[in-house]
Amino acid sequence: MIKKVLIANRGEIAVRIIRACREMGIETVAVHSEVDREALHTQLADEAVCIGPAPSAQSYLNMEQIISATLVSGADAIHPGFGFLSENARFAALCEQCNITFIGPSSAVIERMGNKAEARNTMINAGVPVIPGGKEAVWDVEAGKEAAKEAGYPVMIKAALGGGGKGMRAAKKPEEFEKSFQTAQKEAKAAFGDGTMYVEHLVEHPRHIEFQILADHYGNVVHLGERDCSIQRNHQKLVEESPSEAISDQLRKQMGEAAVRAAKAAGYENAGTIEFLLEKDGSFYFMEMNTRIQVEHPVTEWVTGIDLIKEQLRIASRLPLSFSQEDIHFKGHAIECRINAENPAQNFRPSPGRITGMYLPGGEGVRIDTAIYSGYQVPAYYDSMLAKLIVYGKDRKEAIAKMCSALGEVIIEGIDTNVDYQYEIMNHPLYISGDIDIDFIEKMERASLETEPCFGR
Repeated sequence: MIKKVLIANRGEIAVRIIRACREMGIETVAVHSEVDREALHTQLADEAVCIGPAPSAQSYLNMEQIISATLVSGADAIHPGFGFLSENARFAALCEQCNITFIGPSSAVIERMGNKAEARNTMINAGVPVIPGGKEAVWDVEAGKEAAKEAGYPVMIKAALGGGGKGMRAAKKPEEFEKSFQTAQKEAKAAFGDGTMYVEHLVEHPRHIEFQILADHYGNVVHLGERDCSIQRNHQKLVEESPSEAISDQLRKQMGEAAVRAAKAAGYENAGTIEFLLEKDGSFYFMEMNTRIQVEHPVTEWVTGIDLIKEQLRIASRLPLSFSQEDIHFKGHAIECRINAENPAQNFRPSPGRITGMYLPGGEGVRIDTAIYSGYQVPAYYDSMLAKLIVYGKDRKEAIAKMCSALGEVIIEGIDTNVDYQYEIMNHPLYISGDIDIDFIEKMERASLETEPCFGR
């Protein structure tokens, strides 16, 4: 069994991992930037090591510093969390070279599944439905135009090595292609240092459905059901829930089996997510694979009763899965809202600063994953997410009511947050009805502009 884990991350996911390790008797090492000296994860871990100045490139993305901290502290494993280096094949390879257990898949799998064109070909060979698109990655506009013609307009232009919604632009007709391609490629180079692009058919008004999978080192692969992640703004998720209103038992079986085939075809190990686009007629297409734990993993934990972080640690310790697909049962409904330090009324302007006072809700079926506290200084250098508010109810109606109640109790003073905006989503007739797709936020904001944006209770 792994004895000591270094967490190569910060914020609520670092705190989440530390707590899971503590419950399993595993020692923890926190790494932190200079601005994060007083962060909660540094206070909860058994040890803390400063790895550089505030900017991510000099700290949480500094592979050499993180590897050095691991070796010096005597940790035998690294948990990358999500974001930062979690899907960086070079970092996973460095861990392998230094005989450090990387809590995730192998570097070869991360590299293969991180390349959208290669991932797509892997899925085609595994018999997993894929979105029509060009067969190869492209580097220039003219090659992109040919790929778009093959895929059929409208098309989506994507960074082949990207993620998180960066380096993506739609072109609904040929005359829009050149500008969209150049903008997406420029953004891809800035975000990932690589201008390799991929062009695929744009599936209009789908739901974003992802399936959680777990795979051990002995060929055992299971899925833990779906999460509906359709509520997103600029490709950034805001609300996630499980199960999805659009998924019947039969469709869940079909998509789950496709997700397991996808993981097996990739030679996957540990926790991962297979992401699909789902059309209203029940057709679904592989979009990408996330080779890490997801921000929204708590909703799956609540409806299955399985602790995904602990399972990651067990798998990385080379223990076999302790359950089969038949042992997994889904019960109730869970919803997660991301609470961000931003001002929705001012175009979601980030709102760093000191939290002068706060109160977070509790009670039956309410969970808060966070690293903030009263007096905490929210830095300007990192992602704006402050907390994840997760609720569980016997059905979707009860879960929505519980989320509205919990959001109404949240108090975070000193900075702006999107709590009222999340409350507006929960109370929107379309959301309540379950008739949602990835364009929901655009429709909601357009309707607000036509009347009067309230972003309030």
